[in-house]
Amino acid sequence: MTDGETSKLDELAAAFADDLTALTRGVLGEDTPRFAALNTGKRVRVSPIAADEREMRIPVSINGEPVLSMRARYFCCWDGSSTFLATDGAEIHLHYAGIPDPLIRFEYVRNSKEPPGAHIQVHAHRDEMAYLLRLADTGRPKRGFRKRKLPRLSEMHLPVGGHRMRPALEDVLLFMQREFAIDTVPGWRSVIEARLKIWREVQLLSAVRDAPEVAADALRTLGYKVERTVPVPRVSQDDVKLYWP
Repeated sequence: MTDGETSKLDELAAAFADDLTALTRGVLGEDTPRFAALNTGKRVRVSPIAADEREMRIPVSINGEPVLSMRARYFCCWDGSSTFLATDGAEIHLHYAGIPDPLIRFEYVRNSKEPPGAHIQVHAHRDEMAYLLRLADTGRPKRGFRKRKLPRLSEMHLPVGGHRMRPALEDVLLFMQREFAIDTVPGWRSVIEARLKIWREVQLLSAVRDAPEVAADALRTLGYKVERTVPVPRVSQDDVKLYWP
């Protein structure tokens, strides 16, 4: 990247960090750690960090007790056209207080098809699931057995809608409030709803760029007049993230 591209990427990532700070403080309270952008070379890391650039977890309380914490980390880069900010990787891990292993991991890997780039991993144990994994003669479980490693439920990557329609931090916060009744500040729901609208529309725009003819056909069925005024470069379907698992 040129110095100008790096500077612009840092600027966009810093704005993204401010958005995440506004989101988490608007839901959990003003004491929530601030997100910051840190350029690590080819990417910009966005996460809650202390003054010494040490990453911090976000405390989450239930009935006034900080029994949960959330680690949120994003790695930002340019998209394929070097026009829009893209997420190269994201990790949102939910932890029970004092336990190093997370309960649930919401993760995204931009260039991954197998396992699916957007996935959830649950850290729990079920004998039935371990048995099913041990039946596999090929794939990830088999490779694990070659290393004398027993399968674990947390190693399963549960798909969650592909690269374009994956969950966002807003979804995770809403999940915790719905399932655990976490402590929130007044007005939290309107904050999440506004941010979810923005997130879904941004992802919709990305999906439209992936499949413009499909989008044009949909608009025509609604009565819009849609005409292409510039040639659209042919792109292999294998390169279109909308169709990736």
